[in-house]
Amino acid sequence: MDLRVALIGYGTGGAVFHAPLISSVPGMRLAAVVTGDPGRQRAVRERYPEAEVLDTADRLWSAPEGYDLVVVAAPNRWHVPLARTALTSGVPVVVDKPVAATAADARSLAALSAVRGLPVFPFHNRRWDGDFRTASRLVESGALGDVRRFESRFERWRPEVRRGWKESTDPLDAGGVLFDLGSHLVDQALALFGRPARVYAEIDVRRPGATAPDDVFVALEHPGGTRSHLWMSAAAPHLGPRFRILGSRAAYTVSGMDRQEEHLREGLTPKDPGYGVAPPEAHGLVGTPGEQVPEPTAPGAYQDFYAGVAAALRDGADPPVTLADAITGLEVIEAAERSARKSAVVALDDQ
Repeated sequence: MDLRVALIGYGTGGAVFHAPLISSVPGMRLAAVVTGDPGRQRAVRERYPEAEVLDTADRLWSAPEGYDLVVVAAPNRWHVPLARTALTSGVPVVVDKPVAATAADARSLAALSAVRGLPVFPFHNRRWDGDFRTASRLVESGALGDVRRFESRFERWRPEVRRGWKESTDPLDAGGVLFDLGSHLVDQALALFGRPARVYAEIDVRRPGATAPDDVFVALEHPGGTRSHLWMSAAAPHLGPRFRILGSRAAYTVSGMDRQEEHLREGLTPKDPGYGVAPPEAHGLVGTPGEQVPEPTAPGAYQDFYAGVAAALRDGADPPVTLADAITGLEVIEAAERSARKSAVVALDDQ
């Protein structure tokens, strides 16, 4: 029997990412979508006629036994309240990033998850970017030698400020690029190299009319000496390489962005030929100066996140992303904020 999934929110996160990915995974069924917007309700009915459209989340909680999983794709300030209600209603939950606006709130969610015996799955889908899958394979295989520096960028040129909660300075909204793009960059660094000991950050507001951080640099010192340098910006008129990984034996460099978001926005899904595939001209390079060779980019596979969720719920497999990892990511973000305020390197575990 298919896992019955209820999706809360049908903005970009729900419509572009969650709904098509859920619908692409065997053994999962998009059973309901919660949105109060009439236009979005029509869009759901057109694309997913088998899904029930609910105008409020209260209608989910009135009959939680009808669902095997709730996915929270609402604005950030609602992540923890909706996830808590799902757990107290007896339903496991996927929560879009960032899971919470603070590490303390995420830890409280973990405590409730333990008490209820129900999992919380953070949606850190960028672990399944094709370029990151390629980078992970090269790092883990030892092809680059000992990694000394991991450089990673999500840079955009968006000089005009787009009003909305992502530009908010209200702490509950977790606005700005550090929480938005930074959640992905920090998570990828942690997935490869583990919890850092020290953090340094520069956090700026660059664009006219902006109030939330839009240009951020974060440096992490990991056990073993690997350093991660992470750039995230909405104010970059020239884009740097997506990854530059410097090892004792070789380097891996690749530019451009994983194509899955582009494909999903175009209406493609993982069921379509060519989904998530990078063209040869977008492949990276591995080697040393004068001896670099192309490195084919692995296909992107966001659907594997939901396949992992299904395996965890059905078979007791390990979760595709742990809530503990998301909590560590938020601790790093909070350490970055402390570092920027002090203009100094800070120990991750210092408060």
